Amino acid sequence: MYRICSFSLAAVAIAAAPLASVASAQETVHTVASGGISVPGWTGGIDANAAKRGSTLKDSKLSKDGNALHVTTGPAVAYWNPSDKASGNYTVSATFREPKYMSLNDHPHPYGVFIAGNDMGTDNQSYLYCAAYGDGNFIVRGFGPAGKGQPVTQDIALSVKGDKVSCSINGKEVASYTKAELVAPGKLKSTDGVYGIRFAHNTEGLVTGLKVTR
Repeated sequence: MYRICSFSLAAVAIAAAPLASVASAQETVHTVASGGISVPGWTGGIDANAAKRGSTLKDSKLSKDGNALHVTTGPAVAYWNPSDKASGNYTVSATFREPKYMSLNDHPHPYGVFIAGNDMGTDNQSYLYCAAYGDGNFIVRGFGPAGKGQPVTQDIALSVKGDKVSCSINGKEVASYTKAELVAPGKLKSTDGVYGIRFAHNTEGLVTGLKVTR
């Protein structure tokens, strides 16, 4: 079992997210049939609260669908390939597509990329993620709504450049922070580390083009 690093910056981001994200804390977490990880080289970890309630990594699912990573969650989960690492100045980006918006829930749930993964899968793990909601909202700012059952596509990126760490969604920078705000005792160990993807509970989506550019 592990814990997800939580610090003051994350608390601010959560407060700015849609109210639906608060309501979802009371939602029943589903179990995905034939779950687990079937993509070679990848691993993952579910959120600590779900683990405390008895959920396991096999209750969510990571598979391949053509060139896409296909994620279906029960419990919220982060997935990564331990060989995928980034350091210095870089951008980690991917395209996320919900084939049927809110097909597994009655309100939007977020998904996105994470960077700066250190001690992943342990009690000391830390990482930073940028996530968007299918209705166009995201951690600090919103776009227009989408209709339930319709496809939603989001391009999400986290960048490290000099002293700045920024999140962009659909080509627009939505938040930025200095390294000093992120890297400190009880926060991130470094902006260098593993990168990957993260999905909230009861969500399904396809991820393409996960990459690091410098």
